[in-house]
Amino acid sequence: MSDCIFCKIINGEIPSNKVLENDKFYAFHDISPVKKVHVLIVPKKHVANIAHLTENNEEYVDGFLPFVRDVAKELGISKSGYRLIFNTGSEAGQTVFHMHAHLLGGEPMGWPEV
Repeated sequence: MSDCIFCKIINGEIPSNKVLENDKFYAFHDISPVKKVHVLIVPKKHVANIAHLTENNEEYVDGFLPFVRDVAKELGISKSGYRLIFNTGSEAGQTVFHMHAHLLGGEPMGWPEV
């Protein structure tokens, strides 16, 4: 999508602080982190959010969790622990409508986090 900020980041039109990339996914540091480690992980093919996945585009996210695992290893938080958050829809707090996960870590967290 031509107006999607994450598509522009993936395409190199907007700079980002990349953590890891493969043929299907891109991980980069959030510009407004809420934890010591706050990385966004996005599929390279645009889909608005989890609710928009269908049998026609679910292959966009095949391999997502192994990629998350690799990002956590790259960041050095795989052993200490991390949190993975998907906001799906505006009422859940999604503000960029390109499916993405927030990978948080690098410090102790409580639950629920308010």
